[in-house]
Parts: sequence; structure tokens; C-alpha cells
Amino acid sequence: MKKWRAIDITMVALFVALMTIGANVTNFLIIAGVPITLQTFFAIMAGLLLGKRLGMIAMISYMLIGLAGFPIFSGLSGGLRILISPTFGFILSYILLAYTVGAIRERNSSLPAFIFSSYVGLAINYVIGTNWMYFSYKLWAQAPESFSYEIVWGWMMLPLVKDLIFTAFAGVLANRLNNSYFKKSSLRI
Repeated sequence: MKKWRAIDITMVALFVALMTIGANVTNFLIIAGVPITLQTFFAIMAGLLLGKRLGMIAMISYMLIGLAGFPIFSGLSGGLRILISPTFGFILSYILLAYTVGAIRERNSSLPAFIFSSYVGLAINYVIGTNWMYFSYKLWAQAPESFSYEIVWGWMMLPLVKDLIFTAFAGVLANRLNNSYFKKSSLRI
């Protein structure tokens, strides 16, 4: 087990704060019950910049703080009721997303590896989040009979366009930050 350094704790806290800001910065945009946020962008950045261990810890911390009742999720919500929310699957996905992105990035620090791992993370986010949404509507949100898997994926097309653009940006930005700042700092993964 790696020893905790002050910079590790600081960076985890920073990404919890960034996730909170990203959850609420575009709060006025809600499409089919899905808030359009920047959380996926910041979760990918956490994996890319902090690595698999600290990125995953940051996302677990974010989820647990919100579940404890602090209003850090989209719409300034928090508490255990979010567990049955159709969008909770996206929050869960951030943990695996950050770990996977960080694991890929730790093996290769080239720009293509940063971008590739970012898109792998985006795929994880959409598969887990959208499937959770479908099953939550079917199981406990009492969706109408005509509700289908295709409808849920149709709802996700608009946020997907935004996320495809921001994912490429995350890969490029994280690579530049890594090459200019993080290689010279005490935060090395």
C-alpha cells in the first residue's frame, strides 16, 4: 500500500470539488431527465492526471460525500434517495471510469494513449449509466408500456455529442498538463 502524501489528499479533494462544480455548472439543461453536466469530463481528467488509484479514490469520495447528504450531485442534490435515481448509474460509472482511464494512461503517456483512454472511459460511462437508467425506469420509476431500451439511448444522443467533444479535449489537455506541469511536480503516477 502506497503511503499517503499531502499532495495526494489535496488532489483527491480538488477533483471532488471539480466534480461538484461540473455537476451543477450547467444545471439549467435537462433533457429527458438527464442533466447535461461536465462530470464525465472531470472524471476522465481525474483518471488521466491522478492515475488509477487516486482517480478512483476521488470518485469514490465524491459518491460517498453525496450519499452522506451533502448537496454535491446535479441539482445540488444529495442523500440516499439518489440511489434509486435513474442517473445514479452515471455516478457509479465514474469509479470504474477513473480507474480504467488511469490504468491505461499509466502504461503509456503518449497523446494517442491519453485520447484512447479518455474514449474508453466515456464508453464505460455511457454503458453503465444508460443501462442503469433503463432498468431504473423499468423497475421502480414506473415507465409506460411503450418505454424501450432504444428510447433511453435516444435520450443520450444529445449529451453524447457534447461528451465526444469534451472527451477529446480532456485527452489533449491532460497530456499537455502532464508534460508541462505534472512531470516536474511531486505528483507523479
